[in-house]
Amino acid sequence: MLYIAEEKKKLGNDQYKAQNYQNALKLYTDAISLCPDSAAYYGNRAACYMMLLNYNSALADARHAIRIDPGFEKAYVRVAKCCLALGDIIGTEQAVKMVAELNSQSTAASGEQAAALKLRQLETTIQTNYDTKAYRNVVFYLDIALKLAPACLRYRLLKAECLAFLGRCDEALDIAVGVMKLDTTSADAIYVRGLCLYYTDNLDKGILHFERALTLDPDHYKSKQMRSKCKQLKEMKENGNMLFKSGRYREAHVIYTDALKIDEHNKDINSKLLYNRALVNTRIGNLREAVVDCNKVLELNNQYLKALLLRARCYNDLEKFEESVADYETALQLEKTPEIKRLLREAKFALKKSKRKDYYKILGIGRSATDDEIKKAYRKKALVHHPDRHANSSAEERKEEELKFKEVGEAYAILSDARKKSRYDSGQDIEEQEQADFDPNQMFRSFFQFNGGGGGRNNSFNFEF
Repeated sequence: MLYIAEEKKKLGNDQYKAQNYQNALKLYTDAISLCPDSAAYYGNRAACYMMLLNYNSALADARHAIRIDPGFEKAYVRVAKCCLALGDIIGTEQAVKMVAELNSQSTAASGEQAAALKLRQLETTIQTNYDTKAYRNVVFYLDIALKLAPACLRYRLLKAECLAFLGRCDEALDIAVGVMKLDTTSADAIYVRGLCLYYTDNLDKGILHFERALTLDPDHYKSKQMRSKCKQLKEMKENGNMLFKSGRYREAHVIYTDALKIDEHNKDINSKLLYNRALVNTRIGNLREAVVDCNKVLELNNQYLKALLLRARCYNDLEKFEESVADYETALQLEKTPEIKRLLREAKFALKKSKRKDYYKILGIGRSATDDEIKKAYRKKALVHHPDRHANSSAEERKEEELKFKEVGEAYAILSDARKKSRYDSGQDIEEQEQADFDPNQMFRSFFQFNGGGGGRNNSFNFEF
């Protein structure tokens, strides 16, 4: 029996050297079944498991070999290597210590000893950064730690948690699912999966995962915290939406504002809360605040089309036409729809109109002014800005008043002519030639001749300055 076991071991060694580890594993297992009290066979199979990255099985075999032969130095070295790979610093240090006790001159575990010390230092750094929510740093140092301890599920899951906090939920989910394949009862893995759902606005599913983690581990503090936060956010979001739909905008504003304080890291939910609050602000006339909220949404997610369109509309209402056009152009790049194309055309038209002189404003009247109101406004403004009235002013002041006098005349010339007024009101350009040939003094004389005045210049009209 021993002879056959030895043959199996030799064949296993040949397969091991040829890197056929699965074949070697079967042969070592056959040898163990024939001779279960051989420490060497367990030691060999432990080495084989290590090459297959199955550190838990390797550790079990190495420790079994030690139980059979407490003086088996190689087995202690393998225990140290396995513990290190699994992130068990204490286990590594204890195994290294046993190697030194068996052979004070041995350097077989010196690499593991140095790596364990480095892991201790890294864990302190990782914890400090985690406590200060410096999650990018945590991920950076965990990557270093995982090179030393590649099979440490604790490190993997902590990295996944931090990736979720950073919004990299796809990466975090891949890690969590990978761990769950190895251990279906891992409360930490289920917690991380719930975290990913939470950060992608799947609150109901997130709550279910946190509750599942608590079923497996009733003292899982992080799951308790997140379940509470998840439920609170879900309730506040729903209440805010209900208040908005019922027209209770100011109450909805308060709810959305409070909800935004719950978790600064939840970019997905916060962007939606900010957009909802921006909508509320438009309903209560706070257009500038709505723009600020839309800015924050787009900082979190520059592809948020609804926020971009809402900001464009707010800019238009605030008469910031260039900004409105820019937003609609960006929106059209994101989604080429007939509706956005129409909105862009209208915004460009409004921009074009805004760059024209506002003749109504120049005369100080509203767009619904009657012909008589237009005439009265012209009479009043023309008398105020007529050059004769400012003959004794400085050259600079005379020039400014002459310009205003001309603008008043232009405004009247357009608004008193039904055809021109119609073209102007519809946003069409007035022919440049008509404006170039315009003489404000002739307009002034004609107006007062046909509206109860005299002729000529130099105070010959029936009015008093």
